[in-house]
Amino acid sequence: MKMKKTLLTTALSLGLLTAAGASQAAGWCESGKPVKFAGLNWESGMLLTDVLQFVLEKGYDCKTDSLPGNSITMENALSTNDIQVFAEEWVGRSEVWNKAEKAGKVVGVGAPVVGAIEGWYVPRYVVEGDAKRKLQAKAPNLKNIADLAQYASVFKDPEEPSKGRFYNCPAGWTCELDNSEMLKSYGLENAYTNFRPGTGPALDAAVLSSYKRGEPILFYYWSPTPLMGQVDLIKLDEKPGVDKSVSIKVGLSKTFHDEAPELVAVLEKANLPIDLLNQNLGRMSKERIESPKLAKIFLKEHPEVWQAWVSADAAKKINAAL
Repeated sequence: MKMKKTLLTTALSLGLLTAAGASQAAGWCESGKPVKFAGLNWESGMLLTDVLQFVLEKGYDCKTDSLPGNSITMENALSTNDIQVFAEEWVGRSEVWNKAEKAGKVVGVGAPVVGAIEGWYVPRYVVEGDAKRKLQAKAPNLKNIADLAQYASVFKDPEEPSKGRFYNCPAGWTCELDNSEMLKSYGLENAYTNFRPGTGPALDAAVLSSYKRGEPILFYYWSPTPLMGQVDLIKLDEKPGVDKSVSIKVGLSKTFHDEAPELVAVLEKANLPIDLLNQNLGRMSKERIESPKLAKIFLKEHPEVWQAWVSADAAKKINAAL
């Protein structure tokens, strides 16, 4: 009799644990709690956020919202669970994130973008020419940043013709300081002016203007971005051992990570192939498509990408909503 009671108690305990686990897995959205996203203000972050919101809303019956703010504000909000998801976290770049992660308040999962990178670029026609546009290669042996010393005249600064011009980041960006140090470390500070556009769009405008005219331009840039989907560039090599690749994860509040495992499982698998992402970001800019609309277009045109993230039942619901 005692044995039967013990077995019954054990069975009930296991049953309760199983039920609790199942309830926890689907409980976040079933309880009516919204999944709040950081309202990121750069193009790749916006598109990724809108894609993930649509997937959770239509596939898992979640209520979602996005709250606008700069990265630091949003990372702080993530650490206090005021928001639950930061769709494109460049891990290791932010002290706010680093401290919150060390304190166990945030968790980075998955790899929503693989292959993100930054560096110094030139249009491909500068090195290889372009027969269709009747452009000759003006720097055929340019491969490394160290080679730039011999090509200053190719990238002539219109305001200081005796020097080349390097288009840096806008003043105040972290990359602006890094690039300024690189000019010194490569011995290029006397051969090139360190030109800082006033804004990110001003940098884009300078690159696109030169590209359309087939003129040489040397500049810092990064991926994923709309520009990378519009122009054909060559990234110049750096010194051996330098790695400018970037680790991107989906940032989650620790509370959400622990209490919504079914949704976390989706976010862990989410990934937008970077070439496809750059193409769509270029389309966003060129055709002036709003991010929420482009997210639906992307999901409709590329089921082979997102269906790998979700359950079969969720995939049916998402397809029905497109």
